[in-house]
Amino acid sequence: MAIGKEGNVKWVDGLRGFASALVVLTHICRAWAGTLFWATTAQNTPPQLLQLPFLRVLIQGRLGVSIFAFVTGYVCALKPLKLYRQDKHEAAFVSISKSALRRFPRLFLPSAAATVLSWVICELGLYSVAAHADSGWIAQIPPRKGSLFPAVGNLVYETGAIWIKRNNEYDRNQWTMLPLLQESIKIYAFLIAVAYIRPRYRMLTSFGMFAYYWMSNDPVFGMLGFWGVLIAELQFEPATARFVDQQRILAPVLSAVLVFSGFYIASYPEGHAEWMPWSDNLTHFLQPNLPENPDMPRFSSGIGLMLAAVGIVLSPRLQELLASRILLFFGKMGFAVYLLHGTLMKTLLTWMVYGISVPADQKDDKGQLQITRMKYPGHQTLVMCLLFFFPILYGSAYAWTQYVDPWCERMTNKLVNLIKPDESKGNGYIPMGSVQVQPNGHGPIHAA
Repeated sequence: MAIGKEGNVKWVDGLRGFASALVVLTHICRAWAGTLFWATTAQNTPPQLLQLPFLRVLIQGRLGVSIFAFVTGYVCALKPLKLYRQDKHEAAFVSISKSALRRFPRLFLPSAAATVLSWVICELGLYSVAAHADSGWIAQIPPRKGSLFPAVGNLVYETGAIWIKRNNEYDRNQWTMLPLLQESIKIYAFLIAVAYIRPRYRMLTSFGMFAYYWMSNDPVFGMLGFWGVLIAELQFEPATARFVDQQRILAPVLSAVLVFSGFYIASYPEGHAEWMPWSDNLTHFLQPNLPENPDMPRFSSGIGLMLAAVGIVLSPRLQELLASRILLFFGKMGFAVYLLHGTLMKTLLTWMVYGISVPADQKDDKGQLQITRMKYPGHQTLVMCLLFFFPILYGSAYAWTQYVDPWCERMTNKLVNLIKPDESKGNGYIPMGSVQVQPNGHGPIHAA
């Protein structure tokens, strides 16, 4: 899932690493500090530090998912658009075909591997402490079958279910896999459709697709996917480079305004926005411009990311910052962190916070057994545990990129080599249409 070497675009990998970290932080907060997602903890009370604008972006994982959708559109379009601008349509079509063919196995195999890991942990009973936690998010664990054949059958079902109903009991965080796959296939089809039109009109068309999904109330995988296509095209546009080069003062100022405004809008709270003046004003500003019954938090994250992305394109310094070695290192592990963090949170982190002893179930007044919930020890204990958890998480993700990802890559290559045709028969690229219809409409004539 790397972006390759298509010019100064490595900042997208850094952005992806930032997104995976946001997803981890938001799930930690959902598990033990759910009120942080509100505008403030209670009406007529001052907000906590992480409930303030800008800072709350760090714990609102919506932006992380939005970044994944944006990056998917950007990466899928990057190489074909560059080849189109070089009049290398044959190479572009070959690139699209290969990418589309590899897309599903490159998503499916890591997803399946993470599901098998969670399944093994479940059947070994290692989620038992999480089942007794007083955190609703942590206590959502997969059902343990206890015998081999029912367990294997459930594993096969859940591995496929994520691609059908967007749900996987062994790893609920994988719900994004199917919409990301659907988004990429739509973009591949779009890229073929716009292959032979001028760049300015191709940009206009991608903006039209973005507007379509805006009006269709799809603020993540549709809207942001085609915004990623538009940003990739914008970055290849010579006028963009001229503007950045010639406007040495205006370009940085405009970039700063866009990034600042984007993160402010992306700070929109998930609940009780009316409790704070800044978020209530954002509601009244955004809602008239959105479709009926909009998902306000998702739209706010999407709009904020859109503005920030344009600001990054206008700022070489921001691109260099996002392309730093540290962020690129974390970006390389972003997908692995996304796949592993839920399982590790419900095992290692849960054991650190609650201990490893499972309390006995208790009987209620009617004599029925009820799960005994272990009490959360407090934020100070959690912070101390996180000092050890994050190195373990990213160490595990690094090991995943060294062993599991290469295996998935090899399996994908073997599958592609198995099913692709003999290269001696040609690649069958799509030629430019050169057929015109006769004025009388009775038949075609071929253009010279």
